[in-house]
Amino acid sequence: MSKKSRSKIWFLVHSWLALPIWFFVLIVCVTGTLAVVSQEIVWLANPSMRASQPSDDAPLLSYQQVLDAIHKAEPQTVVESISRPDESHFALDVQVSYPDGRSVVVYVNPYSGVIQGVAPEFNFQAFTRALHGWWLVPFTNGFSWGWYLVSFLGLPLLASLVTGLVVYKRFWKGFFSPTLRIRHGARIFWGDFHRLSGIWSIWFIAVISITGTWFLIQAFLFDNQVSISTEKIIPSMSREAVPMSANGTPPPRIDLDRAIEIASQQISGLEASFVSLPGNAYSHMDIGGRGWYPLMFQTATLNPYSGEIAATRLISDRSALEFVTESMRPLHTGDFGGLWIKLIWAFFGLLLSMMVLSGLLIWTKRTALATANALKRSNKKQHATKTQTALSNEPSEANL
Repeated sequence: MSKKSRSKIWFLVHSWLALPIWFFVLIVCVTGTLAVVSQEIVWLANPSMRASQPSDDAPLLSYQQVLDAIHKAEPQTVVESISRPDESHFALDVQVSYPDGRSVVVYVNPYSGVIQGVAPEFNFQAFTRALHGWWLVPFTNGFSWGWYLVSFLGLPLLASLVTGLVVYKRFWKGFFSPTLRIRHGARIFWGDFHRLSGIWSIWFIAVISITGTWFLIQAFLFDNQVSISTEKIIPSMSREAVPMSANGTPPPRIDLDRAIEIASQQISGLEASFVSLPGNAYSHMDIGGRGWYPLMFQTATLNPYSGEIAATRLISDRSALEFVTESMRPLHTGDFGGLWIKLIWAFFGLLLSMMVLSGLLIWTKRTALATANALKRSNKKQHATKTQTALSNEPSEANL
């Protein structure tokens, strides 16, 4: 076998060995697309997650009204936090504790305050996000190797974007004169589809690859005890700061709606989306929500008895590095602007999955044809060698 033939065979072996990697990339893209809209899929299957409006003119309850409704229905329940999803058709997520020691999340109707059901500890949403994010590999001591494996794909994805723009000259023409030939065979169709979808997905591939690469860096920093956070640790209130009532018990806490009003006065443009209630008599109350920058939350920490602001965590308090890195996760998941942003992310995630699939089909067919041709050439050479050997072994007329 010639050196050129051996090189071709090794190249074909290399190509076939890359097949599982392509399938792995395809599965990660598909599961990521599902993860974007997994909450909505669970909403369709689970009626208790829905914010059913009793009447057309029924107003949303305030946080204090929700708290009062829960305590009225279940007086022994301890409410730990109340979270209002970005999308108005979702019920409130309320973390509660029961006297028997259970701590669960319940779905509460934002119009009536009725507890509609208990959230399962592991559902389709958690499954798809875990499968996409770290392939269900458990976290034992730091980030799992599944997290590293998935986040590492951000590097070749970014490299494929750069090389694709280099390979396809004047790619911007695809924006003005898109070409998708559907009557010239499967290979031409998938080739046009791969190029066209790649052109229109440049921004999305850049976002996903860069944020995915950051997840790899984040895991590396965490596992090596390297922190970039500038957030201050807020100490618990002193004994003297907790007023006592006549019978020795802590006095009633400030009304939640009043606390939100104080936080909104301190943080301009704050739209409270969650309230964390004190865990004990010496803990603070946290109120947070999005402001002018939708990718990041701002929070206010208050004295639950007087409403005095103990600390705030504003967007301006972040360092430049924190501002960039804290924006990575919502940019990757599309979870920062409601349903329409999620649908856009899901559409381009599906488009990216189809890109990988089309590239896989083109690459597989090309590799299969090259393998078949190599086998044919090898068989022909073997047949010619055997024929030549047989002829050389036959006695010549001179010898006879």
